[in-house]
Amino acid sequence: MQDEPTPIELTKSVADFLRNDIAPLISGHPAFKLRVAVNILDLVTRQLTQGEGSDAAEVERLRALLGADGTVTELNRALADRIAKSELDLATPGLAEHLWQTTMDKLAVDQPNYASYKRELSRGGG
Repeated sequence: MQDEPTPIELTKSVADFLRNDIAPLISGHPAFKLRVAVNILDLVTRQLTQGEGSDAAEVERLRALLGADGTVTELNRALADRIAKSELDLATPGLAEHLWQTTMDKLAVDQPNYASYKRELSRGGG
């Protein structure tokens, strides 16, 4: 185990430094490239803080749906195969809910400011 600062603290600190101290000093295309870099650091921070929990929840839902065990990648491949073979469809109990929750969990990490995501959260849809 490493001492502090943690990888989460490091990526957040670099993003905050770039956003607050460097961004106001530059403009034009370099400023755009800096915003892209800051967005990447913010995404990595969210992946580090939220990814493990949402992956674990996804695996549990997939295990229940498929009656099988495996990694999140293996279970998603099995789900896709069973859907492609018409063994599962939206009438399958729990499938629509699983797909919706997985989508919401991925948006929470990838695009938490996406307007439709925020709207669904305010409706209690996530």
